[in-house]
Amino acid sequence: MTLIVGLTGGIATGKSTVSQMFKTVDVPVIETDSIARELLAKGTEGYEEVVTHFSKSILLTNNEINRKKLGMIVFGNHQKRSKLNDIVHPRVKSIVKTEIQKHKELGTKLLILDVPLLFETDFIELVDKTIVVYTPFKNQKERLMERERIDKVYAEMKIRSQMPLNRKVDLADFVIDNSTSILNTRKEFNKILEELEVLEWE
Repeated sequence: MTLIVGLTGGIATGKSTVSQMFKTVDVPVIETDSIARELLAKGTEGYEEVVTHFSKSILLTNNEINRKKLGMIVFGNHQKRSKLNDIVHPRVKSIVKTEIQKHKELGTKLLILDVPLLFETDFIELVDKTIVVYTPFKNQKERLMERERIDKVYAEMKIRSQMPLNRKVDLADFVIDNSTSILNTRKEFNKILEELEVLEWE
């Protein structure tokens, strides 16, 4: 049996850090963000549909999608964000389901599904347990502003476009507090990994 664990959090809470921790101990991770990027690469069906709907104004000079510009359009408009999700999510989910099946056939014991919008979408149906990576709003906003070189208003808009982090914490089976040191995050990760390894055999 393959234990499938959904890994999520809020934007800039440190989900990628925890995802990397799983990789370093040879636990396979399926990253939906990476799949989505590939599906929107120039020349793909997803790319054509997104450009048709949002116009060529979202393109860079090399005709690749300007993800920052597209983000500014959708994060401030629920309908446009829903339209983008309608284009991307079904394609991503199809690939994810194929990857999960491959791991089941290989006999993978523990599989991580890294999904930013795990609780907001039907990806939750694909997992057995969930982990939320948490940090306070102030930390989250500051990290996002520094990482993406954006202002306070846009950072808050991006954060508030997602389900409130406290709500995700309430829904999670496991929570990793990533608000202090990387050492503390690693300790919490190790503890959860031990618990997951016990669940593999149940």
